[in-house]
Amino acid sequence: MLDLARHIVNQKAGRFDPEKFEDHHESVLIELINQKRAGKPITPKERPRGENVVDLMDALRKSVGSAAAESKTAKKLTKKVKKAAAGQKEMLPIAGKKPAKEVTPKKQAAGTRRKSA
Repeated sequence: MLDLARHIVNQKAGRFDPEKFEDHHESVLIELINQKRAGKPITPKERPRGENVVDLMDALRKSVGSAAAESKTAKKLTKKVKKAAAGQKEMLPIAGKKPAKEVTPKKQAAGTRRKSA
């Protein structure tokens, strides 16, 4: 990263010549002052409008609304599945097979602990 920073600084390094520098804000301000002195009406210039401008608040409202609708639909589906499962009868064991034993995890003995190094 340091090499990259040095490279960028070296590319941008140079001598500043104030004669070549032009302050655009100052020139616009001087032009406005001259118009005001001459008694001309000052009208703001129109800003260019973008073609693809997105209203972030509208987009947020839509996404929140769609998320709420999806969660309501998911809740309804979950209720339907639970009702269907409750209506089913318990499965009977197949003849000739024994039911599987439940596997329980072994507890670690209270006295066995690792020694610290």
